[in-house]
Parts: sequence; structure tokens; C-alpha cells
Amino acid sequence: MLKQLRKERNLTQEQLGYLIGVKKSEISKIERNTRNMTIGTVMRIFKALNANVKFVVELENNKIPEK
Repeated sequence: MLKQLRKERNLTQEQLGYLIGVKKSEISKIERNTRNMTIGTVMRIFKALNANVKFVVELENNKIPEK
């Protein structure tokens, strides 16, 4: 899900990492679900990707998010 959002925003792992203050390797781990995120990291990701919780939940449930 995160990878899909990141790619839709035309960001590399390195660019997203820069925006939220983590290394590219951390973004990779998060995308592969091998790294747990703090709520602070989640919030920084939402902000960097201009996404909200409802959007992410709908995307996760394979629904077309409302804009």
C-alpha cells in the first residue's frame, strides 16, 4: 500500500525518506512490512504523501477513495 501511494506521487524511496527524516533503507523495510512504524512516522508519511486515514483505509480495502 505505501509503495503504491509513493509511486502514485512519483517519489523514490530516497525522496520519501528525506521528506520524513528516515533513510531509504527504512522506507524499504516499511514497504516490505519488516519494520514497525511509530504513530509519528505514520503521520509524517501521511503528510508527505498528502494522504489521510480514510484514503488509506479505503485503498487497503480495495475501494476507490473519494476525493
